[in-house]
Amino acid sequence: MYNPFSLEEKTILVTGASSGIGRAVAIECSRMGATVILTARDEERLNKTLSQMYGAGHSIIAGDLSNDLDLNRLVNESPLLDGLVNCAGFTKTAIFPYINKESLESIMNVNFMAPTLLSAQLVKKKKFTKKGSIVFISSISGVYVCGGGSSMYSASKGAVNGIAKNMALELAMKGIRVNCVNPGMVDTHIMEEGTISLEQLEEDKKRYPLKRYGKPEEIAYAVIYLLSDASSWVTGSNLIIDGGYVLL
Repeated sequence: MYNPFSLEEKTILVTGASSGIGRAVAIECSRMGATVILTARDEERLNKTLSQMYGAGHSIIAGDLSNDLDLNRLVNESPLLDGLVNCAGFTKTAIFPYINKESLESIMNVNFMAPTLLSAQLVKKKKFTKKGSIVFISSISGVYVCGGGSSMYSASKGAVNGIAKNMALELAMKGIRVNCVNPGMVDTHIMEEGTISLEQLEEDKKRYPLKRYGKPEEIAYAVIYLLSDASSWVTGSNLIIDGGYVLL
């Protein structure tokens, strides 16, 4: 059956695949026929992702991408890729006068430096096909909206969006497309840390026109579009998936 969103015969590398959006992306890519390489720091959680995937031939390369040795090993062990999805990321909350160098460096290293350097090394080592697609999981934060205590996270995501556009321009001659997915709040394990009460979460959801947070799978569907041949004329774009939040 005709399906322009099929990922059959495509090999996709997904970072941050041990949980949340990264796990959903890996699983949904496998459902669309891709061969998926999973990477993150926690091999046990990567195996949990692997156990939920469809089809055969998927593999794990565990490592910390903020570590140069692990990043280089991932690049060297990766086969020829049709797609890369940079999902790994985290946040720390602090009002601006109380941010510090250690926290800022840790967020920038994971959210910006690691995916940028991974992408650069993969391109340099000619690890992408001539129809390669790089997708960054960015955010509406730091690009379209801001919030109290999130300046470091916003800065990292703003940097991601900035470099993605330049990458799209420079890599177009190689046939490699680069795009960002910019989600609003998504139901992931991040919200289970207990820093926000259930009552606060329910109240926050009312700020969204669709009155709920997103699901990891809904972000994954957008990623699949950008990896597939259906988006072959799309590069340098931001795909906002936020339940209408930025309309307000």
